[in-house]
Amino acid sequence: MPDKSTRSEAPAAAPAVIETPQAPTAARKIYPIVKYGDPILEKPGAPVKKFDAELEQLTEDMFASMYAAQGVGLAAPQIGLSLRIAVVDVTGGKNPEAKIVLANPEIIHAEGEVREEEGCLSVPGFRGYVLRPQFVTIKAQNAKGEEFEIRGENLLARAFCHEIDHLNGILFLQHLSMLKRDLIRRKIKKLRKQGEW
Repeated sequence: MPDKSTRSEAPAAAPAVIETPQAPTAARKIYPIVKYGDPILEKPGAPVKKFDAELEQLTEDMFASMYAAQGVGLAAPQIGLSLRIAVVDVTGGKNPEAKIVLANPEIIHAEGEVREEEGCLSVPGFRGYVLRPQFVTIKAQNAKGEEFEIRGENLLARAFCHEIDHLNGILFLQHLSMLKRDLIRRKIKKLRKQGEW
């Protein structure tokens, strides 16, 4: 999910967050973001069963990839991995405490409704108004496999729902009206023909 609030200042902040506090000199792998049209985006991810150093490395690389793309959320299918894991940071890297890893997440409670404009790193350049819960409570595991619950409000709730949709093979386009969805699909088809997608 792209960060619309800090788009202008994000490029300056991005290099600072490529390194992690645990390993200040470790370079992170920046994955290319898979675009709409790739079948991996429309199939549910497999549950995460192995929690090891490799998975922790993957989540740090996902954060780095998300920051590089100026996003606030990124799910594994968006980097070509059919796995139920996503990362979220609605501060765009400004607050290291705000980094959240969601492995095998489930929404256990939702309340309220908010219609806001939403975009997606896998559907660059396109936005649409999506109705999401104002508050959600998520049950998930962290990169070490420890279970936790977290409550999100407004943008954080929206990011949680958006990323969990990705893990279920659902894109934000499916929440738009048929008319808006078809319009976006036609534009993407045209871009693909021109070799720009």
